[in-house]
Amino acid sequence: MKITGVLSLVLALSTLSAAGADAPHWTYEGKAGPEHWSQLTHDYHICHEGKAQSPINIKDAIEGHLPPLNLHYLISAEKVINNGHTIQVTVDDEDTFVLDGEKFILKQYHFHTPSENQINGHTFPLEAHFVHSKDDGDLAVVAVMFEVGKENPALVPLIASMPADENQQKKIESEVDLRALFPQDLHYYRFSGSLTTPPCTEGIRWLVLKQPVTLSQAQLDAFKQALKSTNNRPLQHLNGRMIVQ
Repeated sequence: MKITGVLSLVLALSTLSAAGADAPHWTYEGKAGPEHWSQLTHDYHICHEGKAQSPINIKDAIEGHLPPLNLHYLISAEKVINNGHTIQVTVDDEDTFVLDGEKFILKQYHFHTPSENQINGHTFPLEAHFVHSKDDGDLAVVAVMFEVGKENPALVPLIASMPADENQQKKIESEVDLRALFPQDLHYYRFSGSLTTPPCTEGIRWLVLKQPVTLSQAQLDAFKQALKSTNNRPLQHLNGRMIVQ
């Protein structure tokens, strides 16, 4: 599926005006919350009418003998942004992985607390979404779950640069080892889904890693303090989609 305009949306999230000057204001609660997204503008109608929406509860996966996930991530990061919806990190265009014989380039990654997806009904305290794009605009999201435990060293420079207020960005002064944000075991679930924020565009290739990584309670508290509220979209119906492992 060719996703016209989605790449520009993803790249726009790297700016302080994540939704665009003319887009309606949306939130995670209240009158502009998820149950009302499709009512804010016709451009968001898929948020209600779509049949392959994300996030989901991942369960009853079928065995598909998925190929290994080969990530080629370097030690780098550019800016960390608090856009009012999430904490997001922009990167250069040197981090890639190959999926279905096609090269995807990492554009940005961001965080949701608590997790948006569930695994067998379990909600995690934090979920990271690594958003990748092909040259034609097709998107793939690799999701990593976090549990509270040992401090995660890869999050230390991100949290140190994390803006405390909305609509701010800061340069990350220290290197970030992206591979350290992933578990050693890269087995994953795969399904077709959507963006979890307006316009909820479908046709996104989702890969959710089975094994979580850890962060400390203090690190989790730092995300919560910066976000000031939860930023997870409610679970969506599977509608007959297959989850492969």
